[in-house]
Amino acid sequence: MSQKCSEAVAQMHLRPGMTVGELVDAMGRAGAYNGGSLAEAVSITEMMFADPAATRFFGLAGAMVPAGMGGIVSDLLDAGYIDILVSTGANLTHDVIEAIGCHHYHGTEICDDVDLRHDEINRIYDVYLPTEAFEVFEDFMQGVYSDLPDGSSLSISDLLRRIGSSLGSGILATAARKDIPVYCPAVQDSMIGLQYWLFSQTNKVTIDAFADMKPLMNRCFAAEKAGAFIVGGGVPKNFILQSMLMTENGFTYAVQLTGDRPDLGGLSGATLDEARSWGKITEEARAVTVYGDATITLPLLIAATLERLAA
Repeated sequence: MSQKCSEAVAQMHLRPGMTVGELVDAMGRAGAYNGGSLAEAVSITEMMFADPAATRFFGLAGAMVPAGMGGIVSDLLDAGYIDILVSTGANLTHDVIEAIGCHHYHGTEICDDVDLRHDEINRIYDVYLPTEAFEVFEDFMQGVYSDLPDGSSLSISDLLRRIGSSLGSGILATAARKDIPVYCPAVQDSMIGLQYWLFSQTNKVTIDAFADMKPLMNRCFAAEKAGAFIVGGGVPKNFILQSMLMTENGFTYAVQLTGDRPDLGGLSGATLDEARSWGKITEEARAVTVYGDATITLPLLIAATLERLAA
């Protein structure tokens, strides 16, 4: 028999009371398709989280906070497993909405969206968000912005830290409390950005989009190793992966959770192996992409990783 057939697929046997870690271990022994990739992602994430020399980047894209995944991110920040967070503006907007006491609600994708419009309900697939939440959000944001010193200049991360310092819970609040930088290079593409634009029409405060680059590059050059955990794609994924290009190093660990296809050429579906050709990920890096719904893969992966780290 060829040496290429040296490891047999183990049939899975489930039992009542299995932990998430035990389930993922069984998926790893089966080792097929995205179940095997998920088990590999747990192994890589465990190494990344446990490595004291690694600077750990976390990318957050897709409508994760409306789907209830924001609590996982804030818990990882609180536990010290994220050193640098890069997010879409939309996720941070929804994080603020939750933190100020508004909520996202269970809905259905089978509906009349015109009726929802008349009822002032905004739909994110099967999650509903009443328009009144954005009215509360606007009042809160304008209150935060009104405290910015007139004539001052801030980086995007400085602005997000000020927002987080005004909140009691959530991603931005935890990052501010733990002094963890949050980068949002496309913050204009969000309600946070729109509210700032409204504020800027009558106030003279400058948000310098390039001011974050120096502290970010300093962290990259100082990093002995770097790890990337990327949920979704888009701007956060590229911003993270390109950050090490200016250095002689690439990422040592990388995990990507995505539902996008690689054969369409888009960044969100691009494999991490493709990133090796750019030098963003080292030739020897432990890296894996898990295809699927991140509202399934992220909780399983993080729960199994935390179980291993606590053992």
